[in-house]
Formats: sequence, structure tokens, C-alpha cells
Amino acid sequence: MKQSTDLLQGTLDLLILKSLALAPMHGWGIAERIEQVSKDALQIGQGSLYPALHRLEYKGWIKAEWGVSENNRRAKFYSLTQTGKKQLQTEMDEWDRLTNAIALVLQRV
Repeated sequence: MKQSTDLLQGTLDLLILKSLALAPMHGWGIAERIEQVSKDALQIGQGSLYPALHRLEYKGWIKAEWGVSENNRRAKFYSLTQTGKKQLQTEMDEWDRLTNAIALVLQRV
């Protein structure tokens, strides 16, 4: 049985933005990509993913267009906007600062 991992507030947004930096994807594809790249350590449920996608779309960081998925079903495909690309860089810089600070605190003597 797969165990889900709780994410820090705002981390899911960063993971979504980073996934979409590669190519437009539908929601299920984004969740699969995060799961694959994290070697199954991160499981993103629909109850977290779709509210995050709507929030990012509302902020103007991503846009959605209807298309046909690889299994021939109608799906919303999300892609980064120019604002989203800038926000991704900001979020990644902030992540680096945060993880470096945490690493300093947790450093073993």
C-alpha cells in the first residue's frame, strides 16, 4: 500500500509549476509525473491537485485548454503562462533558501 507524504504549505504549487515547465499536461499527467520523478515518494490526490490547479489558474500562473488525452478522452491541459514561468523561478529560489536554512539547523555535529 502506498503511503502519502504531507507537503509543506505551497510546495504542491512549486511541484505543479515545475512539472508544467516541461510541457503542457492534464491533471492526471501532472500527478503521475510528480509520482514518477519522486520515485513514488510523493502521491498527489485529486482532492489536493485540482484545488491547487484552480488556485494557480486564478493567480494567472497557469492556463487551461481543453484537448484530447492519450487515451482519447476529453481533458483539460494546463500550461505555464509567462507570469507562471517567473513565479516558478521565484518559488525555486525561495525553496533553495528554505532547504538550506533547514539543513543548517539539522546539521549533525
